[in-house]
Amino acid sequence: MALGETAVVLLSGGLDSATACAIARDRGFRVLALSFRYGQRHAVELDSARRVAKRMGVARHAIAEIDLTLYGGSALTDDIAVPKDRAAAAMADGIPVTYVPARNTIFLAHALALAETGGARHIFIGVNVLDYSGYPDCRPAFIKAFQRLANLATREGVEAMARGAEGPFHVEAPLMDMTKAEIIHTGHGLGVDYAMTWSCYDPQPGPGDAAAPVHCGHCDSCQLRKKGFAEAGIKDPTVYAD
Repeated sequence: MALGETAVVLLSGGLDSATACAIARDRGFRVLALSFRYGQRHAVELDSARRVAKRMGVARHAIAEIDLTLYGGSALTDDIAVPKDRAAAAMADGIPVTYVPARNTIFLAHALALAETGGARHIFIGVNVLDYSGYPDCRPAFIKAFQRLANLATREGVEAMARGAEGPFHVEAPLMDMTKAEIIHTGHGLGVDYAMTWSCYDPQPGPGDAAAPVHCGHCDSCQLRKKGFAEAGIKDPTVYAD
């Protein structure tokens, strides 16, 4: 029974993380949301994370400042072009250049620290292996391995195992086997306002000097977002540059 328990939710401001947050809340968890400013070219997603956190009434929303541009190697943190207008087959082939080295490992390590100090035993992350993500740190094997690490590398985990008990920390990936359409259906049923969320890897200027950025409509993430809403039969509230 989750009612009254605390969970840390990794909240990027994207469609998936907002849905994961809604699921945690629906299960009765008190939510500590954690976002990151890591040098990403689409840091506008943090504005969405703030809006989503406020709308969902999380107990605390922390934004950690880390600099993954030190390592580069990704179109999101380095001077590498974001792929555009790729076919589904191309998106399904190999690991995309938008993969940020070790990002989910780093994010989950921070989430684990917050869980330890915040009295949480559950960590929610909105990863999934369908819809051609291609990221190695979105696989079930990775989530399982990190959960084991969490219970090996923490005081409470070590103490529990010394008593012969199961480690206290659980890494939850409730979207793991969902398509984007299924994620949208789930979030829609839980009241997620997807107009607040951000998916685009390459934000474009909105119309007018003071306008907020808009989705490019052509990167892999935008294409998967469009496809998800179309297959879900739910109106896409996103503003695209085209």
